[in-house]
Amino acid sequence: MEVGRGEARTVSDCSLRSEIKMSETILWEELVHGGQTWSHVLDAGMAVRLTDPEGGANVSALIYNAQQPEERYNMPDTLKAQHIARITKGFVLYSDMGRILCSITEDTVGWHDPLGGTLTAAQVAAKYGEKDYQTFRNEWTQAPKESLLLELAKYGLGPRDLTPTLNLFSKVQVDETGTMKYIPGNSKAGDYVELRAEMKVLMLLSANHHAMEPGGAYAPKPVKLTVKRVPAPGPDDVCRVSRPENGRGFELTARCLR
Repeated sequence: MEVGRGEARTVSDCSLRSEIKMSETILWEELVHGGQTWSHVLDAGMAVRLTDPEGGANVSALIYNAQQPEERYNMPDTLKAQHIARITKGFVLYSDMGRILCSITEDTVGWHDPLGGTLTAAQVAAKYGEKDYQTFRNEWTQAPKESLLLELAKYGLGPRDLTPTLNLFSKVQVDETGTMKYIPGNSKAGDYVELRAEMKVLMLLSANHHAMEPGGAYAPKPVKLTVKRVPAPGPDDVCRVSRPENGRGFELTARCLR
């Protein structure tokens, strides 16, 4: 059964139940089309699984403390606290207050890019040309940076609140000289990654081309979202124990929820 935008699917679907742990409760599924931006407030204990149905997707993500949005995802702290230059299962996304916004609890991709930035309107025009909505309708060219700014405005946020994005499904390597290289074909059809909210968060997603992707035809890929409730992380949770710093991050996060 195909699920369109805004349509719900229950755990009675046997094919879906085979993929999801019985201790989890699916709330809804929807398809974010290529070029589309999505946002939602997630409570602690909710998770979003993003699935790449076609392969080659890129999703630029922004994450904020929904109750105090001046606290938001901090890329430098996330990387240096965990001694990493990529995101995958077992790692967490730190805020600029040292708390954990989300954890990566499942991942079949293996590498998600925190370094490459967000495609701007000027870059879209240079790489893909410009197509306006009045003429091309759903085939018009959209820029993730400007789309995310429009989405932020729905929550009273603006340009000063736009931070470096996490680029899910994409891979950027840095060589010994410091040169960054975009690696095409990182995500295959059916690959997925799951983000678990550790506090009440505002999550924004833009399904569009990566900023470092070579130009050509403008054809951003869709992504399927599965939003669900999941068990609270235990003392042996993979994200808690993967780094000593993460154990302290979980404790600091728990204090703000008490």
